[in-house]
Amino acid sequence: MRVPVVAARAKCSNKPIVNRMAAWLLGENIVTGERRYLEIPRTCSLQAVTDDMALCHPSLQEGQGKLTLTDAENAWFVRVNHIEHYGTDVHLERLTAEPPVPLLFLNIDAPPMGRALIWEHIEDAPAKRCPNPRVIIPRRVFPSVVEGAVSVDIRSFGVRTPPCTKENPSYGILGLLHILPPALAWLWRLVSPRGHANPSIIDSEGMTSEGVGSYWPFATGRRVDQANLLLKQFAENTRMRHIISPNQHIGVWRVGFMPQWIAREYMARRGAAKFRPEQLRPARCPLLGHTLHQLQVEGRMIARWFLQVDTQPEIGEEAYDAGAKILQEFFQKCLADFQDPDLDPLGKQIVTCFLDGGGLEDYEELIPAV
Repeated sequence: MRVPVVAARAKCSNKPIVNRMAAWLLGENIVTGERRYLEIPRTCSLQAVTDDMALCHPSLQEGQGKLTLTDAENAWFVRVNHIEHYGTDVHLERLTAEPPVPLLFLNIDAPPMGRALIWEHIEDAPAKRCPNPRVIIPRRVFPSVVEGAVSVDIRSFGVRTPPCTKENPSYGILGLLHILPPALAWLWRLVSPRGHANPSIIDSEGMTSEGVGSYWPFATGRRVDQANLLLKQFAENTRMRHIISPNQHIGVWRVGFMPQWIAREYMARRGAAKFRPEQLRPARCPLLGHTLHQLQVEGRMIARWFLQVDTQPEIGEEAYDAGAKILQEFFQKCLADFQDPDLDPLGKQIVTCFLDGGGLEDYEELIPAV
């Protein structure tokens, strides 16, 4: 089975990414203009395993309760829409400006026989940059790339979220990190929202779905067959932990992809260790599983409003609940595609649990995690 997944092995290293303390812009409040930074004295190094296409063939599985995968591609299709200026990503810029092998650039403005620079995007119209510039890079030229199969400790899902305020409630109610029981994580894979500010979507507004598993545009056959295959992964590999993280916004805070970087730093230090009950609390919206009571990385504490969005003064419980309703209605619409008699009986139970307004404990009982 070919499943889109972004996989990387994160490893704590005494040698940080930079030679001094890393100071990250955690977020900017779009109402007040306040900025919050996070300083981390020791960051993790990354060893990439796959881009967004991984192979999870049954022959790879080790029977240890964790999914095992390997890369399904020889080259990676790298989106560079976020690189608008020199110095945004110096490692990728150097690799593509002085490549050891010829590369293929798409929607990059470069003269014939000249040097392609990944922040020089073509324009779809005057002063309107193309939203989807790319470069195809052979995986073998990436530094520290991992060869062969690896087991997955933490399976994550990213959601593009718009800003949420009292005046304009939205589904941008996800905190920096949510822990999901396997059954609920499977539901998120069925719905696979593409969400806000996705450069691959240019003809629609709001939340849309990529279909089952987020790989439906590349699949053949029926949705229900793919749903059953995915369910088997979640039901058989209960030693994995499942998380979701937002990007773009956490409530009124513009955060870009920083939540996923921080979640990676935090979870890499924990590995697959279980959380103690006092470390978690049920999210106000049942679809978001557990949220953390507090989050601390290398002695640096993350403010509570980045974890529990209803505590942000610009949002509050009423706007949060309005956003939760948007999310619930979107799930209800998407899950209608899986009201199929061929859906696995366990899958039917999970979908019914959602339609009946099930709580977090109900999802935990359907597929108990080890």
